Amino acid sequence: MAKKDFLPKILETGANELEIIDFRMYEVLDNGDIYEWILGVNVAKVREVTKKPDNIVKSPGSPPEVEGIAKIRGEIVPIVNLAKWMKIKEPEGAGKYIIVMEFLREIVGVVVHEAKRIRRIKWADIKKPPPSIEERLGGKIVGVIEIEEGKLLLLLDFEGILDELGMIKIFGVDEDIQDEEIERKGHFTILILDDSPVARKIIRQILEKDGHTVLEASSGLEGLDILNNYLQKAAQEGKNITDYIQLIVSDIEMPGMDGLTFTKKVKEHPELGRIPVIINTSLSDKATVDKAKFVHADAHLVKFDAPDLLKLVHKYAIKKQ
Repeated sequence: MAKKDFLPKILETGANELEIIDFRMYEVLDNGDIYEWILGVNVAKVREVTKKPDNIVKSPGSPPEVEGIAKIRGEIVPIVNLAKWMKIKEPEGAGKYIIVMEFLREIVGVVVHEAKRIRRIKWADIKKPPPSIEERLGGKIVGVIEIEEGKLLLLLDFEGILDELGMIKIFGVDEDIQDEEIERKGHFTILILDDSPVARKIIRQILEKDGHTVLEASSGLEGLDILNNYLQKAAQEGKNITDYIQLIVSDIEMPGMDGLTFTKKVKEHPELGRIPVIINTSLSDKATVDKAKFVHADAHLVKFDAPDLLKLVHKYAIKKQ
């Protein structure tokens, strides 16, 4: 039986699809009307949707957007009030539910007003947000999807939100990683793909501190454009693509073309397929690891662990002659 035969539909790479939880936030406007924010988050990041815990303990030193910590299924979880982060006035009695998410090696509960449904969408249907909306939510929107009746669903950049609140842990990035920990094999030119400016900044910081040259793309489509430009240059100069780019580090969740579809296209190309690809994602579940293997990614890494990233860089990057 072929591997594809027993993979669930949503795991079939090349489908370029994802499932999101459609949830709502309600804002009381100055004139008393209620505005409905239609928001979304990738199902792969979600553990569960549940009622807001009664016993939330305030954590000293936390930003005002963090209500405190609560015990959920035996684990201590920070609780983020999304309405406070959005700076909206809530209707009376709103905020009775939380979406419990797991990503970036952390579990966090986000207080929301209502969870509507699960939607299956194509990455190609996710568009860049209009500047007015992006500015309204501090640039923390990774994409916009048009749904029924011409309404817009906004996919939030929870990595960016947590970074803004000082809740992202970057393992080892502020430390000098000793030579004996990593067998360094040179300095490389590395293409990184991530739709989150925060994530690209962190990865660039880690790689440049180790002496590498970094090229950036915010989606799989942009990444392919960069690679195709270097393919043309290689043909003109009689060189191989690996003379210009020795490694690719790609996120999965990106509008237009996700990282799995991007990796599949790279690996199926006779020239581009020579470049090793590391999938670098906030998702650590087995399904994500399986998907990375299915598209023949060379390695999988959970954001953000500086020593682990550098070990994989020096293990897989093509060594220059």
